[in-house]
Amino acid sequence: MTNIVSLDLTSWQPKCSPETQQIAVEALEGGGVLVLPELAFELSETERRFLSAEWSDRRAKNISLEGDALRGAHGAQADLAALADMIGRFAACAANLVAELFPRYAPYVRRARTSFRPQPAVGRAVSWRKDDSRLHIDAFPSRPNRGERILRVFCNVNATEDRVWRVGEDFTAMARTFLPRIGRPLPGTASLLSVLRVTKGARSEYDHIMLGLHDRAKADEHYQRNCAQQVVRFAPGTTWLCFSDQVMHAAVSGQHMLEQTIHLPITALYRPDSSPLAILKTLCGRQLVAAQ
Repeated sequence: MTNIVSLDLTSWQPKCSPETQQIAVEALEGGGVLVLPELAFELSETERRFLSAEWSDRRAKNISLEGDALRGAHGAQADLAALADMIGRFAACAANLVAELFPRYAPYVRRARTSFRPQPAVGRAVSWRKDDSRLHIDAFPSRPNRGERILRVFCNVNATEDRVWRVGEDFTAMARTFLPRIGRPLPGTASLLSVLRVTKGARSEYDHIMLGLHDRAKADEHYQRNCAQQVVRFAPGTTWLCFSDQVMHAAVSGQHMLEQTIHLPITALYRPDSSPLAILKTLCGRQLVAAQ
């Protein structure tokens, strides 16, 4: 079963003892969820108006900030600038938290998209592949990462409602179930997809397997119902972190959440042997990412 570990941190720039940092590393890189129930992201009085689905443009699931570009939102220019400032402030807080809590990561922290999720976690009509209420690991069809880690920092900014997840079994157990159903990639496919710009760079065999694990798990109704899993409730004002490429997770309910994605190379890890790349290499008995 996936470990759920809590720490009583209250600052986005915590001064942590080596013992606390060790607990955090073991939880995160061991494939668990690190929960900070006392670490809230405080909204100003004027920012609380953004806790409404009305700010969404209804086309995108989330409102996102990449650099200075705000996407998925609609409203007056001044309001959108204030919304971007709020999301940007969370991005800075999340990056500071990761750098302080995991000093080895600090030189490598590369912020990707920051998301604000004003809509309910479930209820939109989507295909099974995009249905995040099904247990899954994160793997992206158009963005191969060749083993790079996907670290995510979440915060429930809802004033009254829990954010609820299902958290599944550990990565190794899941991979053992679905690896036999995933064939080798067809020769030349990765290069063709890259040339056609379907993907941003060529997929490695690792990326092929990770997409296969994502899809096989989501498509298997029996697995969704019967695999080892637990319900985890994140109360208002709770922050939590996990490597979402390793933790089997599914959204059950909740509304109004902030999320920061951070990409980390394998070399940034304290325990590279616990990464999905290392686990899959052992299970498959071969290299899965070609030397560059």
